[in-house]
Amino acid sequence: MSKTVLITGANAGIGLKTAELLVQQGHHVILACRNPEKAEQAKQQLQRAGSGQVDLVQLDLNSLSKVSEAAEQVLKNYDQIDVLINNAGLISQQLDSTEDGYEKHFGVNYLGHYLWTMKLLPLLKKTPEGRIIHLSSIAHWGGSIQPEKFSAVNNKRYIMFPSYGSSKLQNLLFSNHLARQLKGSTVTSNAMHPGVVDSELYRQLPKFQYMFVKLALIPPSKPAEKLVQMALSDSWKNKNGEYASVQTPALTSAKSKDVQLAQKLYDLSYELVKEYL
Repeated sequence: MSKTVLITGANAGIGLKTAELLVQQGHHVILACRNPEKAEQAKQQLQRAGSGQVDLVQLDLNSLSKVSEAAEQVLKNYDQIDVLINNAGLISQQLDSTEDGYEKHFGVNYLGHYLWTMKLLPLLKKTPEGRIIHLSSIAHWGGSIQPEKFSAVNNKRYIMFPSYGSSKLQNLLFSNHLARQLKGSTVTSNAMHPGVVDSELYRQLPKFQYMFVKLALIPPSKPAEKLVQMALSDSWKNKNGEYASVQTPALTSAKSKDVQLAQKLYDLSYELVKEYL
């Protein structure tokens, strides 16, 4: 039976490979991408790869108003979504801000996906078995929750990897909190560390750093296979609040398991996006 799967950042890397595997199996895939031209190229590539339907929606996680508009479009055009894969992400070497003034890792990797997920929950609840999968990372071990650094203006001592790690901790805390909220419903929420993947995320690094990191990189097909398993297999049917890992043991930090910290982050995030809900 064909499933409808919505993937953010699906025009390259892990997202595109995951979409390819799903289309080959005949599933309906919706690509939520920032760049319309790259999204159209990905669509054409996927239509040649398999029989599944491929749709596009323009999603710019850099702007909360645009995230809201994209979610409204999805709510208008689809009756239900079986699987939501929050895959899009970035690494920024320099301190940068979103259109709303948030530090970019926080705003794009986490807060935009928070708003996106909350707005689309009704569509996931309409299916007999909805699944949400959040892309986290082993980097969450180096992250922290410092609300004063959510704003780019207040982020005086910016360091790339702790900032990125914090956004991945935020993704994991949100996944775990959502799992508790959804317990007893037809929707589950789980997270995954994809491994250190050879994708555009790491190609943004300086050439020397990339050459060093490349030694440990794995192809996007590896995490894509795991994502498809988490999205569709019976083995994940009743799993909720889990954390899977492709390349390393699935070990989570004490912070990621902190229920009070997750509640605090959730409440702070709600206050930041409530005008768009």
